[in-house]
Amino acid sequence: MFLHNLKYEMKAGLRNRELVIWLILFPMFLGTVFKIAFGSIYEKVDSFSVIPCAVVEDGGEDAALRQVLDSVSEGEDALLKVQYVSAEEADDLLREGEVSGILTADGRLSLTVTEEGLAQTVLRSFAGQYNTNRSVITDSAAENPQAVQQVIESLRAELSPVKDVPLTKGNTDYMVQYFTNLLAMVAMYGSLTGLHITIQNQGNLSKLGARKCCSPTPKSVSICACLTGSAIMQTICMVISVSFLSFILKIRFGGNPALIYLTAILGGLLGVAFGFCIGSIGRFQTGTKTGICFGVSMFCCFCSGLMVGNMKSVVARYAPWFNRINPAALITDSLYYLNIDSDYQRYAVAVISMAVLSAVLILLGFILTRRKKYASL
Repeated sequence: MFLHNLKYEMKAGLRNRELVIWLILFPMFLGTVFKIAFGSIYEKVDSFSVIPCAVVEDGGEDAALRQVLDSVSEGEDALLKVQYVSAEEADDLLREGEVSGILTADGRLSLTVTEEGLAQTVLRSFAGQYNTNRSVITDSAAENPQAVQQVIESLRAELSPVKDVPLTKGNTDYMVQYFTNLLAMVAMYGSLTGLHITIQNQGNLSKLGARKCCSPTPKSVSICACLTGSAIMQTICMVISVSFLSFILKIRFGGNPALIYLTAILGGLLGVAFGFCIGSIGRFQTGTKTGICFGVSMFCCFCSGLMVGNMKSVVARYAPWFNRINPAALITDSLYYLNIDSDYQRYAVAVISMAVLSAVLILLGFILTRRKKYASL
């Protein structure tokens, strides 16, 4: 009996146009829009790149300075892109934004900038370190000329003010949060399939529900078949969404790919359980329950940062407890921990929280639906 009900639940799900539109096509469209809007912001604005600078040698050509600048301007990990120009040309380049700063060599290396930022901070650090090292070498040459070469060798490795010390092996592009929130939205849209379960099993909401209430099939068997079918359909939708974002749009979520799929699938099951629980509350009509389910789902996605990137931080500041029960926040947190953390401690806690919350919501749904009776059908 269970397999018979499951078969027809799967057939009904495959014919559901709303399922195709909201859980497959719409996320693809929105993901493409996000990719166009946010795809290159991190590389263009926040990612470190070679710093263009102008060098003015007021005291004539400085061979030592040029040797140092050449060493930090070559190779794949070059720090500076240097232009040797006159003072007038340097001012024009700085005013037009062609360079981030002007390094002026006249005994000491000084920096001229018109704004503050990462590039200017690096140039200031470079100039300060160069002046310090130059003074050390000059003093050593005056006191002990034989030790100059040894001093130069010891300082050469420390000349660059930039050291590559990665904080994480994951993707540090903060724009990826919009795509993790997109997956959370797809999972929360699974609440509409969970809501469909109660509509199919309540006699006052649909003709199919009225027939099922008169059927000899136990309601628990019917609901379990519907839940299983909805879970399978939602799993397919989540796998499609993750695959589209990862392989078509080339979004790097970071972490183990298998665990990314697992997290998305668990999130989808949480969405189904969420909709099943909401649909089981009260005897409201289908339209009312759909509106409540959709509104609560979008509110959860909003609080997790789908529309405003730092909204989850705001919620954590004023109502930290809400992030621990918000299904969308649990999904995004799981993907975030999987991306950033080197171990799975926080990820395991988030995933277990998702599983426990799903079980609680399904149990509440069963309790609220099992004893409903009708005077007439």
